[in-house]
Amino acid sequence: MITLSTPADNTSMLTPQGEFKLERVPPNPQLQAWDAADQYLLKQIDELQALTQQSRLLLVNDNFGALSVALADYHPVMVNDSFLSQLALSSNLQLNGYESDLVTFNNSLQLPSVKFDIILIKIPKSQALLKHQLYSLRELIGSETRIIAAGMSRSIHSSTLKLFESILGPTTTSLAWKKSRLIYVARDQSMNQGQSPYPDYFTVETDREFSLCNHANLFSREKLDNGSRLVIEYMPVSEHYQRIIDLGCGNGILGLIAASVNPKAELLFVDESYMAVESARINFEAAFGQERVAEFTVTNCLQGIANESVDLVLNNPPFHQQTSVGDTLAWEMFIDSRKGLKSGGELWVVGNRHLAYHAKLKKIFGNCQQVASNGKFVLLKSIKQ
Repeated sequence: MITLSTPADNTSMLTPQGEFKLERVPPNPQLQAWDAADQYLLKQIDELQALTQQSRLLLVNDNFGALSVALADYHPVMVNDSFLSQLALSSNLQLNGYESDLVTFNNSLQLPSVKFDIILIKIPKSQALLKHQLYSLRELIGSETRIIAAGMSRSIHSSTLKLFESILGPTTTSLAWKKSRLIYVARDQSMNQGQSPYPDYFTVETDREFSLCNHANLFSREKLDNGSRLVIEYMPVSEHYQRIIDLGCGNGILGLIAASVNPKAELLFVDESYMAVESARINFEAAFGQERVAEFTVTNCLQGIANESVDLVLNNPPFHQQTSVGDTLAWEMFIDSRKGLKSGGELWVVGNRHLAYHAKLKKIFGNCQQVASNGKFVLLKSIKQ
C-alpha cells in the first residue's frame, strides 16, 4: 500500500504514477490544482492495475488536468464543460513534458461515440450537470466498463448516490481517505428508461417576453438571478453603443435585453462554459431570428477579443471556480474589459455588496460610479478614460 503525502511545494502532486507539477488557470498560488479525490482515484487505479496501453479511458470533469496528466501515457479522453479546464490541461501537459495530443479534449456538448473500458468521474458542484452527464454516459458504457467516481466527502450526499443508482445501476462507496470518497458503479444494462431533462426553459418578461434555454451547467438555471434583475432594471441605452459584450453571459439574458433596447448594436456573448455559450446562442436566435447577427465565443475572459473594439461590457462575474471562492476571475474580467473597451467605453458590473468590486474597479479604471443598489446587490459603472 502506497502512502501519499502532499509535498511542501503547492504545485507538486504526489501519486503512485509519479510526481507532477500542476497549476490552476487562472493562476492562484494559494490554491492547489488538485484535491485528495484526484489522488484517491489515482491510488485506486494503481492498486486495481486496471489500465493497459489498450484500455480506452474516459475522464469526466477533470478540473485542471490532474488525472489527465498523471494518466497521459494511456491516451485518455477528457470531457469537460470548462474552457479554463481545457487551458489548464494543455498548460499542465506542457509543464510535465508531455505532448498536447496525448489527451483528447471533448467539450460537454461533444461526447465521444465509442465504448470505454474505464470511466473516471469527478463529482461536479452542480447536481444538474451530474444528472445530465450520467444519462449521456449510458451510450459510452459497455458490459465490462469499470466506472469509478470521486469527490470530497462534503460533496457526496445520499442524493448523489441515488442519482447514480437511478440512472446507471447499483452503487457502493469506499471508506473516506483524506476527506474524500470513491463511488463504485455497476452498470445495469436493463436500466435504460428516462433521459436527461436538460436543457430546460423558463420565461422572463420585460418590455417583451424571452423564453430562455438553459443547459445543465448554467448558473441560476431555474430562474432569473437577482443580480441580473438589477442590471435589467437599469439597462444602459445609447446610440453610441456599436458593440456590446455580455461577459460571462450564462444564458445570455443581459445581452438579449441589451440587444432589445439598443437595436443598432452588435452583440458578442462570451463565457468559459460551452453550455453557457450554446444556451445564449439558442436564446438569441429564438428572440431575433435572422433580424440580428451576434457572435458567440467560448474563451477565457476576453482572450482573443481585439483591444479597444468595444463600447459597452455587461458583467455579472462569478465569485467561485468549482468549489473555491474568490475574486481571481472577477479581477481578470475587469482587466480584460479595460483592454477591450474603446476610450469612453463603459463597464457595468453587478455583484454582492460584500465583494467590494468598487475598490477593484477604481484601481483598474481610476473611477467607479454606483448606478443602483438594493439590499444585497450593487450595480457599478466604470469608464475607460
